[in-house]
Amino acid sequence: MRSVLASRDRGRGFTLVEVLVALVVMSLLAVMAWQGVDGMVRARDASQRRLEASLRLNTALAQWQQDLASVQETPAVPGLHFDGASLQLTRRTPAGLQLVVWSLRDGRWQRWASPSAVHNRDLQESWLRSQQLQGGETAQVAVLEDVSEWQVYFFRGNAWSNAQSSGDLAAPASAASAPARQVLPGGVRLVLTFTEGGSFAGAVTRDTALGPQQ
Repeated sequence: MRSVLASRDRGRGFTLVEVLVALVVMSLLAVMAWQGVDGMVRARDASQRRLEASLRLNTALAQWQQDLASVQETPAVPGLHFDGASLQLTRRTPAGLQLVVWSLRDGRWQRWASPSAVHNRDLQESWLRSQQLQGGETAQVAVLEDVSEWQVYFFRGNAWSNAQSSGDLAAPASAASAPARQVLPGGVRLVLTFTEGGSFAGAVTRDTALGPQQ
């Protein structure tokens, strides 16, 4: 008789309360696991966005420095000019001389480049065109977003000064030559300020030394 009772006890299944408790515990474990996975995915996505934004910034600054390193002064147009809204520069390319304009429009830091020119007339036409840009030209590329302000300084006389201030004048080659032109600065300082809540916070400063003229 005792053996039969013991066999019945061993064959008894889980009660409804035990099943419910087990389900609650499993649900809690599943929720905790999902929260952990969701946190990892969010952290991964945030890191990926920061990485992509950092790559865009480095690419834009590398292009900026490459343009400045190739600045070329010419008798036809200024080698470097900043009016507070746009920076215009003339740079050397394997195919000739090219006009490049950096500007800030609606939070986008943009770059425009003209075709390379080998004649002064073509270069002057590109210069005039560069002063009439509206921001929607096909050759104008937005290299950075969420930029609220930018400032440019020139290195003159062993000090940084406002890029819009007058610089030293180069002496004319002869009395019949063109009027004296401003000497190119030794370097250019760029300060980009980003909007709050964007990919970057605060400001980024980059100093670039100008290469020797060829």
